[in-house]
Amino acid sequence: MKIFETHAHLNFKDFNKDRVELIKRCFQSGIEYIINIGLDKETSEASIKLSEEYEQIYATVGYHPHDAEKFDKAVVLKLAKHPKVVAVGETGLDFYRNLSPQEIQKKVFSEQIQIAMDMNLPLVIHDRDAHEECLQILEKFNPPKVVFHCFSGDEIFAEKIIAHDWFISFTGSITYKKSILENVIRMVPEDRFFIETDSPFLSPVPNRGKRNSPLNLHYITEKIAEIRRISPRQVADITFRNAQKFFLKS
Repeated sequence: MKIFETHAHLNFKDFNKDRVELIKRCFQSGIEYIINIGLDKETSEASIKLSEEYEQIYATVGYHPHDAEKFDKAVVLKLAKHPKVVAVGETGLDFYRNLSPQEIQKKVFSEQIQIAMDMNLPLVIHDRDAHEECLQILEKFNPPKVVFHCFSGDEIFAEKIIAHDWFISFTGSITYKKSILENVIRMVPEDRFFIETDSPFLSPVPNRGKRNSPLNLHYITEKIAEIRRISPRQVADITFRNAQKFFLKS
């Protein structure tokens, strides 16, 4: 069973003690590809470095809304030219923590959308408590390839995303008791969703509260399979195909 991990932060210090061994185990377990995500200059550079060390790891580059005030357009333009960079992000809006002023978040988000479009790269979106604002900005540009990472909206918002032929990605949060995503998982077309761990965050049940890793992807496939009444292998196959087409253009 081949699995595609579409969103991880394996460069984080949480993995310093066992990164090499963990990545080896990931690929031995059936994980075929990993997208390692940039959040600012340093993490984008670290993601590229990791992608240079492993053929099956690819990178994204960009500035997270928390780091919007540090945004450097020249940095993103330069890093995005690297052959192992497959998307711009994660970028978007976070009105939950508001670690950067909202107007700066919006401006930086808009600039990164334009960069992605100019460079023909997909966008990885961070959207927390800012669904309509994210959508409004995206609709001004109408980029062709967009994924809402760690989707947290309802069915109505999911329908709006799907109407644009954009994608939704599910994390281990779907296994939590308070998850409200069952209906979204049920209704999303099979060619419009991915799976991800967002490692080291959001460990699925039964490992909630512990460090997350791509090795926990099977809990996510199993939960989606249960809700959609298909097999975990089918979930893995569907999401692998979707992610490969989105990120790797093959």
